[in-house]
Amino acid sequence: MATRKPIDISAFKHLYPFDSHYLDINGFKYHYVDEGSGEPVVMVHGNPTWSFYYRELIKALREGYRTIAPDHIGCGLSDKPPASQYGYTLQSRIEDLDRLMETVTGTEKITLIVHDWGGMIGMAYALKHPEKISRLILLNTAAFLPPDKKKIPLRLHLIRNSGPLAAVAVLGFNLFAFSALYMASHKGLSGEVKQGLTAPYDSWSNRIATLKFVQDIPLTEKDLSYRIVKQADEQLHVLSKLPMMICWGEHDFVFDTDYLAEWRRRFPAAEVHIFSDAGHYVLEDVPDKIVPLVQDFLQRHPV
Repeated sequence: MATRKPIDISAFKHLYPFDSHYLDINGFKYHYVDEGSGEPVVMVHGNPTWSFYYRELIKALREGYRTIAPDHIGCGLSDKPPASQYGYTLQSRIEDLDRLMETVTGTEKITLIVHDWGGMIGMAYALKHPEKISRLILLNTAAFLPPDKKKIPLRLHLIRNSGPLAAVAVLGFNLFAFSALYMASHKGLSGEVKQGLTAPYDSWSNRIATLKFVQDIPLTEKDLSYRIVKQADEQLHVLSKLPMMICWGEHDFVFDTDYLAEWRRRFPAAEVHIFSDAGHYVLEDVPDKIVPLVQDFLQRHPV
C-alpha cells in the first residue's frame, strides 16, 4: 500500500497557493501543479526539493502559460511507497514523467525547466521525445557523466555508500533535506521557506526518496542507472538547435562551475546567466532576477 498520510501545508499555503492534481500511476498518487493556460511550461525538480521550489515561476508564468510542476513519487505531495513497491530509479522517474506528459499535454510542444537531478530526468525525457521540446531552461543541473571523471562530493559519497548508517542519518534524522537548507542556499532561507521545503519529509517512511535518489547516482558501468546517463551523455547534441537558457548559482557544492563549463562546451549558443550571490538553490536565492529572465526568454523565442 502507498503511504497516504496527508502533508500539512497550511503554514505556508500563502507561498504555495495552488490546486493539487493527481495522476494514478500503478496505484500511486502522482501529484502535480497545473496552473494557467496556453503553451505548457513543465518544471522538473530534483532532490530533496519538490514543486514548491518552482512556486515563484509558477505564479509569474501562469498568466500567459500553462505551468506544470510534478512531484516525483516519494517527494512533495505525491505518495511515498516503500522501496519494495516502487523502483526509485532514474528509469522510474523518466517513465512517470512520460506518463504525465502523455496524459496532460499530449502532442503539444513543451518548454522544459529543470534543476538538480531533474535535469537528468527531464533531458532523458527530451531525448526520448525531441519533437515535443520547444525550449530548455537549466538551473544548476547535469545530464551527462561527471566532466573529466569528476568525483561526487564526500557528503554524497558517504550517503550513497554507507548502507545502514546512511539510512539512519537520512531516514531517521532527515539529514539530507535539513543540511540542504543551509548548504544549498547562499543567501539563507526564511523559516517559512525552510518549512515548505522540508514539510513532505516529516517521518522515516516519508524520507525514502531523499535516500534513494542519492543511492541511485550512477558512478560505474555496474550501477543500475549508468546506461541511461551514458546514453544521454552521448545523445545530448540532438537538442543543440533548441533555444536554451542557463541560470547558474555560482556557489554550488555539487554542480560547480566545472558542470557549467561542460554545458557551455556542449551548447555554445546557450544564453548563460551566472549569479555570484546564489548557490545550488539558485531559484530560492535570486528569484527576482531569474523570473524576469525566464519571461523575457520565452517571449524572445516564440514557438
